[in-house]
Amino acid sequence: MNREFYLNLAKSGAAFPIGTDLVVHEKNDPKKVMLDGILLGKAVEEASRRFNAPLAFPLMDLKLEKALLLDILGVPQDNVDTFHFETTPTDEMIEKVRNELPKSSLPRIDATCGAVRYITEKTELVPVGMCIGTFSLMTKLMSDPITAVYLLGMGVKAEEEEAVGTVKKCLDLASIVIKEYITKQIKAGAKAIIMCEPAANKIYISPTQIEEGSDVFDRCVMDYAFEIKKLLDQHGVDLILHDCGELTDHMIEKFVKLDPAMLSLGSSRKLWEDARIVPKTTVLYGNLPSKHFYSDEKITKGQVIEKSLELVRKMKEVNHPFILGSECDVLSVPESIGTINDKVGALVSCGCCCHDSHKQIRTVPPKAA
Repeated sequence: MNREFYLNLAKSGAAFPIGTDLVVHEKNDPKKVMLDGILLGKAVEEASRRFNAPLAFPLMDLKLEKALLLDILGVPQDNVDTFHFETTPTDEMIEKVRNELPKSSLPRIDATCGAVRYITEKTELVPVGMCIGTFSLMTKLMSDPITAVYLLGMGVKAEEEEAVGTVKKCLDLASIVIKEYITKQIKAGAKAIIMCEPAANKIYISPTQIEEGSDVFDRCVMDYAFEIKKLLDQHGVDLILHDCGELTDHMIEKFVKLDPAMLSLGSSRKLWEDARIVPKTTVLYGNLPSKHFYSDEKITKGQVIEKSLELVRKMKEVNHPFILGSECDVLSVPESIGTINDKVGALVSCGCCCHDSHKQIRTVPPKAA
């Protein structure tokens, strides 16, 4: 889409969370919704309208690509969450995945694509697809990715240490599956993809190694991210980059080279400081600590309002395009749903209040029409 869409959205004072999970789990049978493209599409639409978000954010499920990959390799679905490669994936495995992917799918993937198609065909909202980042998927495929990535950053070769070779092969597998999943969503009508790369952070990748000149971040994260960006550019699809991990300035400087339409960061970052290294052609989104919305001991509604107004004020001061939102998708916690909704409502209203001083902050989100 035209980049002006995002810039104008930021100028309008838009404020919204990524809140599809909240709506899905209000339904009588959330599992049924998540497996039905139309029902899921309607839930995505309901979340968008309730929270005044023209972007129809999908249900952010970072397990789908791993499940699809392992299904092709014959791993039972019950074992997907705990599965890790004990030895380096073979070239034969990679070729098998590459050959079988175009005709392979899973019910959750079909439903996600169906939801994108529903938004495309039945609404005026912007259909957004999603994917996990290549590096983050790799970390889900290994039992100890931190040590392996550190060895790679030291310059250890695959022939010297098997774990280093496993990193490379898992990255290759991850890249193949992610790009196929993105392609499925683009065919369904996605106009933007939110790529979630939370593991690309200073826990998994040593800042000291980077400062000493290692190219480990480029080799493990950016090279594959640029492949995804190239795929999106080929189809005229926008990149929304999400990373709620603990990041260094250097990592953000690398990410902005992808020229994302929007950059979504976690609450550990001060966006008004990050504005100095992010071009004004990229809208900064976030970054209220929504992971803690379930607990008044973690953050109260009053503190949500305080932090929201601070973010809006400081982003105006640095004159950077900004949309107030959540640091990640807001997950439903059944016993705390009233508390969560109260804080989400405050978030949504704070953007309006800053552009219309007579409006009062809501205590609950507006319901869909």
